[in-house]
Amino acid sequence: MSLFKVFDISGSALSAQSVRLNTTASNLANADSVSSSINETYRARKPVFAADLDQALSDRQESVGVKIMGIVETNKPLQKEFRPDHPMADAEGFIYKPNVNVVEEMTDMLSASRNYQTNVQVADAAKQMLQQTLRLGKG
Repeated sequence: MSLFKVFDISGSALSAQSVRLNTTASNLANADSVSSSINETYRARKPVFAADLDQALSDRQESVGVKIMGIVETNKPLQKEFRPDHPMADAEGFIYKPNVNVVEEMTDMLSASRNYQTNVQVADAAKQMLQQTLRLGKG
């Protein structure tokens, strides 16, 4: 495997973790939003990742990057709360809140952040190895 391939793999992981962080930020930003309709209520989103096996198999490589398959809405039930005095209450007095679990989102954020940092370190280590190889050629 070429040392340059490390940058491609690490880059795909950085991109995936960036999507994960953005999705988590969106979920946290909307955690306290309120709606008067179930259809208009924000639903928590999660990114879906897969190994980029198609590329690895076609190129006969031993290394596999990360592929972002998409972002899906979770199917956890929304929170329905009886608040007839709320300005967003429906005709029956209910408001609807998102299915965002703040503790779960914070844990996901920490995990994505650590994964991102780890892949930055991998890219940095590969860069240092390339620089050392170039120094060997000079001497």
